[in-house]
Amino acid sequence: MIGGSEVYLREMLPRLRALGLEPEVALPKLEGNRPIREALAERGITVHAYTDPAEIPKQYDLYLVSTWYPQNALRFHRLLPQPPIMLVHDQIEVWYPLGLYRLYRLGYRLLQVPNLQRSKAVITVSHWAARWLKEVHGVRPEVYGVPNGVDTEKFRPPLPGEREVLRQKLGLERFSVLVPHRMSPEKNHGSVLLAARQTPEADYLFVGAGELMGYWQKVARLLGLRNVRFLGRRMDMPELYRAADAMLQPTLGENLSLVTLEAMASGLPVISSPIPAQAELIEDGVNGLLVPARPGPIARAVRELAADCAKARRLAEVARARVLQQHTLEATAQRLAEVLHNY
Repeated sequence: MIGGSEVYLREMLPRLRALGLEPEVALPKLEGNRPIREALAERGITVHAYTDPAEIPKQYDLYLVSTWYPQNALRFHRLLPQPPIMLVHDQIEVWYPLGLYRLYRLGYRLLQVPNLQRSKAVITVSHWAARWLKEVHGVRPEVYGVPNGVDTEKFRPPLPGEREVLRQKLGLERFSVLVPHRMSPEKNHGSVLLAARQTPEADYLFVGAGELMGYWQKVARLLGLRNVRFLGRRMDMPELYRAADAMLQPTLGENLSLVTLEAMASGLPVISSPIPAQAELIEDGVNGLLVPARPGPIARAVRELAADCAKARRLAEVARARVLQQHTLEATAQRLAEVLHNY
């Protein structure tokens, strides 16, 4: 499957070539990532598709490794001729309720942090995560925060008349809330469904798939929700952002969310949870809304934006300006190249 880390490679590597680096990429030879491998090759990046990590060439000046699974990171450390720089997209903290976040934190410290300690350096995609790895987990190598960026031409506000055409195509007639997230526990879809029950005047569009998709579909049926649609995987996300009225992300765990940046760049007001990585992007009441990740506060925030179009528009305008100032792909590539040139 293609996730944020694969999209990151597709956008960053060609830009690094223009900044004095010669990147090549090694990816597993799997059907799921074939579109990424093909897109990189079309843009002049040499791609090594491997069936076993031992096949990765060993003639490079620097290795940058990105993997979620601790056993894979350990294997790369053993296979490569020098310690790599670890690129961390991980959710290094998930704020589960009832103190369960402490178990996640312990697991990360026991399983992931040892691989970071063995590395030459660590790059992560938010300033918060860089501080957290140093201060909470005691990572000894240098840790660099290189915040994510987004394509502000692909993800843009609608042109005059465009939104109406897209809404008609999608059958949107009422205040429509986009919920574009992988269906896994930390994305907190249950709270969204309960909020939808409290706000029957709004429609909720769930985009994405995952291990809990079937479960949440059953819950929606049991709750009798007629204002929830499951759209599955979509390839038209820019159009969905331009058609919707708001984006909802009551997440319990992020590093620096690409969908948040995409929605902000698209001129869409965002409702999210006040976890540190989201608070790095969103200032409550200025360029979005940060509310507790519970059904009641979520429902109130949806009603607030539905009732005050001027406020929703103002939040969206400031959000796009923030992305243009701080989170373009060019700015991210420039910062990443500066870090890599140090090694």
